[in-house]
Amino acid sequence: MSRPSPVTTGRYAPPAPVRVLTATSADGAPLHVEVHGPEGAPAVVLAHGWTCSTAFWAAQIRDLAAGHRVIAYDQRGHGRTPASPACSTDALADDLEAVLTATLAPGERAVIAGHSMGGMTMMAASGRPAFREHAAAVLLCSTGSARLVPESTVLPLRPGRVRTWITGRIIASRLPLGPVTPAARRILKYATMGPASAPDMVEACARIVHACPRAVRHAWSHVLAGLDLDAAVRELTVPAEVVVGTADRLTPPVHARALAAALPDCRGLTELPGVGHMTPVEAPGLVTARIRDLVTAHVSAPQPPVPAEESA
Repeated sequence: MSRPSPVTTGRYAPPAPVRVLTATSADGAPLHVEVHGPEGAPAVVLAHGWTCSTAFWAAQIRDLAAGHRVIAYDQRGHGRTPASPACSTDALADDLEAVLTATLAPGERAVIAGHSMGGMTMMAASGRPAFREHAAAVLLCSTGSARLVPESTVLPLRPGRVRTWITGRIIASRLPLGPVTPAARRILKYATMGPASAPDMVEACARIVHACPRAVRHAWSHVLAGLDLDAAVRELTVPAEVVVGTADRLTPPVHARALAAALPDCRGLTELPGVGHMTPVEAPGLVTARIRDLVTAHVSAPQPPVPAEESA
């Protein structure tokens, strides 16, 4: 069965990158990386979530690339990055370090934005040398550091062991998602998006999520189910902002509030009424504005070297 491709028209159609490269992770895994926007502009790095791809950030890339160098990459097994038997938070951190090292100059700093598993990637990498060298500030969208399955409200049941067990089985399912049908759109919208999400938002997300191979979806579900990055959050010392939708069933606002309380330098928590888990798609303007504001506050454009005769 062929996998669906991203939408080709509208604000969620992925823009063509200026440059494509392969970053090599610590274990030799190749990572698909795209660079958008002008060289020398302030840098933004985007890390997508579980079952997504660089296409998930299309709206942010389109808006930011005019004045920023936007770097987006596919996590292992997602998009155009091959699957790998290594699925762990350490692998996520390794991969982000590899992308930062491959795309940023020594000492160059960037705003790093992560959605869902992309936010967890930043938590996992918080103590890594390359992350500390290159991260100027971070945006954490619709994410959490632990207890993802027990806190999920996808099932309308009372919290407890029964809900946790059933939710875990659903998230870890090996069943194929199949083609993007009207029924599939309704299911995805209920589970991952707010009730007022527009059809173009739902279509864009459905095509991206359904393109993720089921073996990859299953493998990473175990990482999410056992996630425990509470200690790593306290190592995320750069300025941070947190965004969450009040209708997020996968990482409800309880996670965002816990992150805001635990982060050493949280600059703000934004709760978006009626928005679900897919905040960069459901609230593209706000997410883009948060990234742009962090760049303005914390990143300076790289300065060209001054010729020796002018510096004398």
